[in-house]
Amino acid sequence: MMARLSGMAIILLALSACGQGGDPTPGDVPVYDGIADSETVKLLGNEPFWGVRITGDTMVYSTPENIDGVSIAVTRFAGNGGLGFHGEWDGQPVHVAVTPGECTDGMSDRTYPFTATVRIGDLDLNGCGYSDNNLFTGDIMP
Repeated sequence: MMARLSGMAIILLALSACGQGGDPTPGDVPVYDGIADSETVKLLGNEPFWGVRITGDTMVYSTPENIDGVSIAVTRFAGNGGLGFHGEWDGQPVHVAVTPGECTDGMSDRTYPFTATVRIGDLDLNGCGYSDNNLFTGDIMP
């Protein structure tokens, strides 16, 4: 469990270690801009099955037991290695990290352009993701 927390902390620190826009000074890494603010981000995983849809400042977290999901207000931040979102649900912190990198869900023939890490309270979820302009490849209905 401590390794998972440390891994999430490292991801969030890497995402948050960013400049304030403009041209980077020598040694600085530009802020990640691979997903526009206006795009919807969709994340998913299995074992357990879960889904996240983030549009603007709202995240909807769903499971097979709650298909409609719950809405969570989130704040978006761009780091030098991807995007982060954070908020709070039912008194528990919510942290999401979306990073570029090929990802497969292990259940379909799809390949996704992003990896995803979601932490809700003590629950750690790992999966894949895509956005409006960064789609997965493979069957729409596997």
